[in-house]
Amino acid sequence: MTTDESAKNNGQSLAAAVAEKGEDLTPKKDRGVLKIVKRVGNSEEAPMIGDRVYVHYNGKFANGKKFDSSRDRNEPFVFHLGRGQVIKAWDIGVASMKKGEMCHLLCRPEYAYGSAGSVPKIPSNATLFFEIELLDFKGEDLSEDGGIIRRIKRKGEGYSFPNEGARVEVHLEGRCGERMFDRRDVVFIVGEGEDHDIPIGIDKALEKMQRGEECILYIGPRYGFGETGKPRFGIEPNAALVYEVTLQSFEKAKESWEMDTKEKLEQAAIVKEKGTVYFKGGKYLQAVIQYGKIVSWLEMEYGLSEKESKASDSFLLAAFLNLAMCYLKLREYTKAVECCNKALGLDSANEKGLYRRGEAQLLMNEFESARGSFEKVLEVNPQNKAARLQISMCQKKAKEHNERDRRTYANMFAKFAERDAKVRVEPLVSR
Repeated sequence: MTTDESAKNNGQSLAAAVAEKGEDLTPKKDRGVLKIVKRVGNSEEAPMIGDRVYVHYNGKFANGKKFDSSRDRNEPFVFHLGRGQVIKAWDIGVASMKKGEMCHLLCRPEYAYGSAGSVPKIPSNATLFFEIELLDFKGEDLSEDGGIIRRIKRKGEGYSFPNEGARVEVHLEGRCGERMFDRRDVVFIVGEGEDHDIPIGIDKALEKMQRGEECILYIGPRYGFGETGKPRFGIEPNAALVYEVTLQSFEKAKESWEMDTKEKLEQAAIVKEKGTVYFKGGKYLQAVIQYGKIVSWLEMEYGLSEKESKASDSFLLAAFLNLAMCYLKLREYTKAVECCNKALGLDSANEKGLYRRGEAQLLMNEFESARGSFEKVLEVNPQNKAARLQISMCQKKAKEHNERDRRTYANMFAKFAERDAKVRVEPLVSR
């Protein structure tokens, strides 16, 4: 018997064993997905819906013939659980596994590729056998910087999500370490959770939640209560938080296209004031949301009367300038420069816009650009003493930066010369 024949026969016997003794994982108990654990995991924790999971697998037909393997590629396969990125059997089967576990799955066609198959490897109505090892899993990063991690305990319903300004009804439980500090049902407006002592991380997560969804949120200090903490709850500055949140219901706010110009201008005045209150309170992420609404409503608004156009430009100019200040506080200097440039597009001689752009450029070590911005400030207002000081700072920082570069390159070339000296070949001694 050849090696291939032996492997094929072994695969057949493994598939037969799962068919006979496997646990039925299907909700309908129709034996469409059967499982046998071959090696128990090293943790009691299982992946949740939306988690990014890392697996190794071998895929075979019920007759034992292999059709795919991540091990042959020497690269784990990665997907988001419960998102329909893989066959149904995998979403069901992998959800039942523990980290480090290895199992065998037998999958009937209706839980695999069905009557269509998957050309050219999988024929129509194929029953498939998999050996799967769950290597690791991680929650879904909603903020793209690790500041808000979501793990879904119960999937929600529908295809609609709350938007900024939506009215939401939620149940939440907040923990810091082992201590529960908050547990309540609450109604609030997305983007204004701070008014109810709710961290901005929950506002941002709600925009990606479905009605009825229950999830765990791991919230870092930036999206929690930040540098000030929350004395009411006994939360220290820069504390990491864990919330369990259930979105019970919501009513979406009007989208921009559902509002006429008059309503947009009226709302712009309201959110501008809200943004200023948040800014003065040091709640810069919350302020960004409010000022951002003005931009989303008015930046692409056309067909305005002269009076409306003047009011719109005034709101937009204030919004961009205030956003720039927020981003300076948040140390997001590229965004600050972008907002200043938008403001200067509306008023090229705006002193605040030029100055804040110079501040951001200086903090990005773009010394010449920063100096140019501050010099333009002086063209607008020769009496601006702060701009003169900043020009001197640009010159000083540029000189220090150039001196550091000079020393770095000098040291680098010295090391190259030393290395070349060590590897130089000595002449052979004649006999």
